[in-house]
Amino acid sequence: MIRWLIVIFLALLLINGLHGWLQRIGLGRLPGDFRFRLFGREFFLPIASTVVLSVIAALIARFVKL
Repeated sequence: MIRWLIVIFLALLLINGLHGWLQRIGLGRLPGDFRFRLFGREFFLPIASTVVLSVIAALIARFVKL
């Protein structure tokens, strides 16, 4: 289970780093992507975008495996 938590954390960290580029293609503005300010800093939690990217990655993996 700890392995999955690390993978999810790294995926969220990667998406947060690529936030500007992903927002240009429409990700990051889906219902379920949360933004909030805490202590003068803006945080972004892309839950819906993570699900969409995971589905796309799973489909690509399934087609590559064939």
